[in-house]
Amino acid sequence: MRCSKSRSAAKSVFAIFLTLLLASTLASHPAQAKKFKVLHTFKGSDGAGPDAQLVRDSAGNFYGTTGTGGSNKCQGGCGTAFKMDKNGNILWLHRFSGANGETPFPGLLRDATGNLYGTTIYGGRASHTCSLGCGVVFKLGKNGEETVLHHFTGEHDGYYPVGPLAMDKKRNLYGATQLGGTSGVGTVFRLSPSGEKKILYSFTGGADGYAPGAGVVLDAQDNVYGTTLIGGSGFGNSGYGVVFQVSPGGVETVLHTFGGDEGANPGSSLIFDSTGNLFGTTQTGGELTCDGGEGCGVLFELSPQSGGTWGESVLYTFCSLANCTDGRQPREGPLVQDAAGSFYGTTAEGGSYSCNGSGCGVVFKLDADGTETVLHSFTGGSDGDAPLTGVMADGMNNLYGVVVDGGDPNCPVSGGNGCGTVWKLTP
Repeated sequence: MRCSKSRSAAKSVFAIFLTLLLASTLASHPAQAKKFKVLHTFKGSDGAGPDAQLVRDSAGNFYGTTGTGGSNKCQGGCGTAFKMDKNGNILWLHRFSGANGETPFPGLLRDATGNLYGTTIYGGRASHTCSLGCGVVFKLGKNGEETVLHHFTGEHDGYYPVGPLAMDKKRNLYGATQLGGTSGVGTVFRLSPSGEKKILYSFTGGADGYAPGAGVVLDAQDNVYGTTLIGGSGFGNSGYGVVFQVSPGGVETVLHTFGGDEGANPGSSLIFDSTGNLFGTTQTGGELTCDGGEGCGVLFELSPQSGGTWGESVLYTFCSLANCTDGRQPREGPLVQDAAGSFYGTTAEGGSYSCNGSGCGVVFKLDADGTETVLHSFTGGSDGDAPLTGVMADGMNNLYGVVVDGGDPNCPVSGGNGCGTVWKLTP
């Protein structure tokens, strides 16, 4: 089952770069006993198509966004942001209206005082570049009141911002746009607390990368790290994507260029471990007999080497089992790593149940020794279908996440496929 509207919003990254850009063996162990619970089922008026990793405060409340639903001022709804208690009850709901943003995608940043920051792909001020608006950077106060911090205008300013954002000690925000900039194929930007925006780097579409597909992270020196969905040198007509670093002065360094069998189209946000290694996932690549030769994705590690280079290791190749019961196509991420070095995440497809022939997706654990365990296979029913984003963990090893489809089939904006759920997985 696939909700065409919510899935199209949640898969905007792929849709944009395919239609706009290209046109110019490890065994998995059986699932461990886990208790799965749906905390909230979206109904449309409160949002639809949630596609953002949840954020949690010290009281156990959750914050997140939905790509559609909410206000009817946009077709299918403009999307929402919400605060939810630990039992799944919505405490406040912010409905985007188009002028203040449309399709928040994906993920919120919460600061120490409880303010939330994010981006919308569309909405804001319409221009000849973006008829639906080029997107905004927004701030939400403690009760959900919104302030638009920046309206993207397209072209050199950048457009279609992707999240989540990062913040430095001076409270500057950092992010990426999928399009725009000097060459029209994406930017990395910085936004000051006063709202002054600076483009740190404009991609050229060559060896340096083409179309950032996820948010960015910072190191202690405020270097910016991220991924591009395509671009890079030496592989195919458009490249399979890169991992990049941009210095505070705007100098870009390509840390890794993907080549297919070790991953392709990295669409996930990255995470650091305590020793400075980077981890993420690719949407395709890996075992190239999978998915008609495209590959079903990998989980990778990048490690600093002597001389300033970085080395890549593939920690797991998805669809290593028959029928992809171990999962396939991890999407936005980011991953979560526990104290033992195990990773937790989701795949959009694969698993033990069929949703429209492609699998409904899984929640997985990857141990430090490379052993993958499927913690939950989605059924496409009340539990949902298609977890496109990463999980969040609390201090008791509970996992929380969202799925973009499934849940209530009567949700009016879903075409009968459900508007998604928020779920909890208990050890």
